[in-house]
Amino acid sequence: MALSPRLEVRQGQSLTLTPQLMQSIRLLQLSHLELNAFVEAELLRNPLLEREDAEPGETDTVEPAERPVELNAAEDTVDFSERIQSADSIADGYDTAVENVFPEQDSTDRRADAQPWSERGGGDGEPADIDQFVAARLSLGDHLAAQAGLIIADPAERLIAQFLIDSLNEAGYLAVELDTVATQLGAPLESVEAVLGKLQTLDPVGVFARDVRECLALQLREKDRLDPLMQRLLDHLELIAGHDMARLMRDVGVDREDLADMLAELRQLDPKPGRAFESGPVEAVVPDVYVRPGPGGEWQIELNSDVLPRVLVNRTYYASVTRKTRDTAEKTFLTDCLATANWLAKSLDQRAQTILKVTAEIVRQQDGFLQHGITHLRPMTLRAVADAIEMHESTVSRVTSNKYVSTPRGLFEMKYFFTTALASSTGEGDHSAEAVRYRIRQLIEAEQPGDILSDDTIAEMLQKEKGIEVARRTVAKYREGMNIPSSVIRRRQKRALAAAR
Repeated sequence: MALSPRLEVRQGQSLTLTPQLMQSIRLLQLSHLELNAFVEAELLRNPLLEREDAEPGETDTVEPAERPVELNAAEDTVDFSERIQSADSIADGYDTAVENVFPEQDSTDRRADAQPWSERGGGDGEPADIDQFVAARLSLGDHLAAQAGLIIADPAERLIAQFLIDSLNEAGYLAVELDTVATQLGAPLESVEAVLGKLQTLDPVGVFARDVRECLALQLREKDRLDPLMQRLLDHLELIAGHDMARLMRDVGVDREDLADMLAELRQLDPKPGRAFESGPVEAVVPDVYVRPGPGGEWQIELNSDVLPRVLVNRTYYASVTRKTRDTAEKTFLTDCLATANWLAKSLDQRAQTILKVTAEIVRQQDGFLQHGITHLRPMTLRAVADAIEMHESTVSRVTSNKYVSTPRGLFEMKYFFTTALASSTGEGDHSAEAVRYRIRQLIEAEQPGDILSDDTIAEMLQKEKGIEVARRTVAKYREGMNIPSSVIRRRQKRALAAAR
């Protein structure tokens, strides 16, 4: 049979990831900080977008049908944008519809009047930004450079000093070898070492050390406490970390009382002297959703309106400009801006509704945790939540990424509630891995110096107490994940503490 080329027509369906579809998917997984930055960029780029100022006192309650959780959300937490007249109004000239990204959500037509573009706030009436009057935080490099200029006069040595200052890490340690500095600067190694010796006298004491041992030695030398015994103790820091007190007393040549005094003196030192000058700003974790007790034993779920952007589509400005322009390129630009603005407004609104829906299901499944604590945390997977609310598992994963929820039990990342299940031998249902970790920590904290629990013993206790089927290696994995040392090291630690008392 001879082979010959031929044409065939086949019909099929496939989902194409267009730029707008990819953008809407990306909006789901952005944190509120990233989302606000994205919206700010769109406000600068698109003249038809305006930021909506929340009206205090306006509220709107959202109640899901046939769901035991009551959703109370203020309008300014969910109603971000001018309500789109119809999904068909953005179809022309656009490559996909919002329903392709949120197929589970019903399109809801809402309307709100936009303020004219000319009535936006700004100009001389804007209040001054208080950040303009706040002094900048002094960095570690600036702090050291100011001191180095007082003790080093030679220009060549100042150049070496600045290079060493720039080579410090956040903890204040020197992150470069001296011979490398000498090679790069073309300076004698003796000059680099001399400059380093001067810099190690600067405040805070302990900076420019190459390791922890040298950092502690610099601080002890400043206090005139770096005697031969203390130097031998610093040479055996690995024994201190292992709490091997018997070998420490033998190698250092001191008795138990002297060793306890020396260790107490070491604890007063700062192993990271540069951390007081951390350059990165401290960002407080702000919840995206609030969960509060409601009447009748139900839970009220509300979006945090303070962290979510709200935008309006200025149709008044669009109508006035399109009436005056005759240029085809300008009309095309305005049409694209209108489509983009409608799309962003609708996407933000649907994003909020999706977050509420996912949070409601998490609260429903973790009702025991919210009422009684971590021991009642249920094992839960992304698929379980996705099946319950008829969404795709990837959508739930994106919604719960970089989001935080405030509950009566504290502030938690949404991913915290998704844990694996450990089988139960009592028939009472599976146990959450997070609850098992919590119980392991409780057992270890209640240990006595003469009765340290091994991983095998902990596994047997979990089986007897809770009926939790867990292997020794699983207990070891959970223990190491919580930075809890082994039973051998814990025995040394607790015996040392008991002896010091």
